[in-house]
Amino acid sequence: MSKINSKANFQWLLKMAWRDGKASLSRLLLFMASIILGIAAVVSIQLFSDNLKQNIKQQSKALMGADFIIDSKEAPSKKAQAIIDSLGADASEVNFVSMAAFPKNNGTKLVKVRAIEGDFPFYGNIATTPENAGETYQNLGGALVDATLLLQYDIKPGDSIKIGELTIPITGALKSIPGSTAISSSVAPLVLIPFRFLEETDLLQLGSRKEYQYFFRAPEMDLEGLSKRINPILDAENADLDTHTSTSQRLGRRYDNVSRFLNLVAFIALLLGCIGIASSVHIYIKEKLQSVAILKCLGASRKQTFLIYLLQIISIGFVGGLIGSAIGTALQYAFPYILQDFLPFDVAISISIWPIILGVSLGVFMSVLFALLPLLGTWYVSPLEVLRGSGDPLQKPKKARMAVLIVILLFIYLFSYWILKDALHGLIFTAGIFITSAIMAGISQVFIKWIKKYFPSSWGYTKRQSLLNLFRPNNQTMVLVLAIGLGTFLISTLYFTKDILLAKTSIENKKSDANIILLDVQSEQENALLETFKSKGLDVIDNIPIITMRVERIRGKSANTISNDSTARRMKGIFNREFRVTYRDALVETEEILEGKWTGQFVKGNPIYISITDNVAKDANLKVGDAVTFNIQGVVMETVVGSIRKVDWSSMKINFNILFPTGVLEKAPQFNVMSAYVPSKEGSAAFQRDLVQQYPNITILDLRQVFTIVEDILDKISWIINFMAFFSILTGFIVLIGSVRNSKYQRIKESVLLRTLGAKSKQILEITALEYVYLGILGSLTGILLSLIGSQLLATFLFKEPFVPSAIPFLVFLPAITFLVVLIGLSNMKSVLKSPPLEVLRKEVS
Repeated sequence: MSKINSKANFQWLLKMAWRDGKASLSRLLLFMASIILGIAAVVSIQLFSDNLKQNIKQQSKALMGADFIIDSKEAPSKKAQAIIDSLGADASEVNFVSMAAFPKNNGTKLVKVRAIEGDFPFYGNIATTPENAGETYQNLGGALVDATLLLQYDIKPGDSIKIGELTIPITGALKSIPGSTAISSSVAPLVLIPFRFLEETDLLQLGSRKEYQYFFRAPEMDLEGLSKRINPILDAENADLDTHTSTSQRLGRRYDNVSRFLNLVAFIALLLGCIGIASSVHIYIKEKLQSVAILKCLGASRKQTFLIYLLQIISIGFVGGLIGSAIGTALQYAFPYILQDFLPFDVAISISIWPIILGVSLGVFMSVLFALLPLLGTWYVSPLEVLRGSGDPLQKPKKARMAVLIVILLFIYLFSYWILKDALHGLIFTAGIFITSAIMAGISQVFIKWIKKYFPSSWGYTKRQSLLNLFRPNNQTMVLVLAIGLGTFLISTLYFTKDILLAKTSIENKKSDANIILLDVQSEQENALLETFKSKGLDVIDNIPIITMRVERIRGKSANTISNDSTARRMKGIFNREFRVTYRDALVETEEILEGKWTGQFVKGNPIYISITDNVAKDANLKVGDAVTFNIQGVVMETVVGSIRKVDWSSMKINFNILFPTGVLEKAPQFNVMSAYVPSKEGSAAFQRDLVQQYPNITILDLRQVFTIVEDILDKISWIINFMAFFSILTGFIVLIGSVRNSKYQRIKESVLLRTLGAKSKQILEITALEYVYLGILGSLTGILLSLIGSQLLATFLFKEPFVPSAIPFLVFLPAITFLVVLIGLSNMKSVLKSPPLEVLRKEVS
């Protein structure tokens, strides 16, 4: 019997929820819009950002051309060759540096020859002129030669190039090729030849410097696990394994920051939806308190009245979550078409069931959670107070409200932790939202008290009435300042952080970044070259002395001692390397001291304090204070590790693993590296042509090939950031529209009464406009000012980038949001002004 009663009671609750909801359908649709937009934004951004990250990760393979590479400075040992054979190399190459000659004009140039066998690259492509030369040079038996080099020597496809004893036709001009982005290995312009012609060059003699590379295609392989297993063995055999994931890290913090930004966009989109839900339900429930009071007078329990509106919220949350998930999923297919004119690559979209489940679950949970505070009013409302119309009928159930607030904060924290994958960042975000909300609530209360205290009694009627509306019973000051302020805060924060990221999605200040590097500049050539740069109107960006040396001993232990120590495998490679180091008295912007103290000038009688990078410290197991002995071309020098540095290798500037202070190496045998920025390709070619004729010993490195690939990827990221930010900012504006639109039910009776008492339509419009102007300016200005503080904190602690505030939020967002709030507020009065007062009152009560 009890089951039957329970079923009947539930059916009655459903009918009541449906009847009441049907009568207030327009209000509930605005509430649903906040859910739909919030969920659609989260689902679409999560799916699209995942797809884009996967696509960019796939694009990053073009920097290498393979999933992983095994390379060796000499022919692989038997053990290394066995590993290569077991993994099954899909392509290979031998590369070396050699002089090349052009029979057409007897020109000569130091080049890097890459003799390739197999279908390399597996990812990306060889960019050439003509376009198909990268696909046909192997079969045609021709060479691909660096495009700038061809310009320098006035060589065209069809002419020939001589490498050692091999003369081979040039089938195309090489613009870029995967695997050519590492500056350390690109010591000369590239020349590609088929592997089968390698022996004909007769250049691979005993003692020749060459590199063997083996390329592997393994998209499903656990590369991190493979690296951990294989690299220690290969290190012992003087070989190395490099994966495409490590290659993609050359973009440094830029890629990590984009990932953080996309997650931030999803997080903000959800919060915007939550703001819309909270503000809409708050106003909706206030309007329903009289209906609740009547139901209680007719015998309905507080539990029943509470459940009627809870069922409405759950139903709307479910439907809104379902529609939002569907829209968010569908948007995945629209984004590539929307962006097709801007993104120079196709985005492969994959859809799974989890976004639908996530969206629906979030829709229901968000709706209930952020509606609980106003819903508590139905539980604690006093029917007599509501029916009498006295003041604010809501009791203040402090314990229940506090519990709901704690659950809301916990939800925000857990969601931010899931989105940002960092417990501390999630805690900071949650605290930031809580503090921001508290500040805005405090500002609205202070504003109300300030108006009461300093009320301008001398003002005209409409101006006084608009101010009175801000603190009279049923005022909407608190809820709208919170909705407008938080919405503006999130939108402005998103805009500011977008600027932070966009500042890093281009190779910074190109005129200060070298695109031409001159290697092996001898001391006697330095002054003459500086004059040459000056005569061409070019500024020398870097003029760096280079000294070559080897490590002799570490902490007093020689290479032989280390070689016999099986626990020090990594350190063996340090002794096999020839380090190119420099000296200076100051650090540069790409360097940061992690441990110890930087010493820029040697003091006689003190140890020679050097600075090493963190990767050298890790490989050599070095700490601050350890002794390192170098052999500088026959001269032994004792040094001490004074500091360990972190270097931003992604900066495209010349950086060094080992740095000496001034006053030590000035008299050591050395050569210089000079760098400059040449604006145009033609100017660069002419400049290089002149240098080759005057200084044939100097190797010229053109970094345009590096920039071609990196700038391409960074351009894609820029469009991603811009579009995702625009999408969420638009969502924020729509949520604000819903929040303000719902507020019309707060003022409709007052406006009808004013009209009944003889107020003209112009006066009602002026009162309404002024009220919304105050609310719009107060909310949006507070939100923008707080977003400045929040963005500075994000830039410092999350993105670790400098923050330069933009004036756009003040010049555009502030007036635009205020205008939008006023426009919607005035549109709310349409029914009041166009219909008889009695008709409006009957419609609103029904």
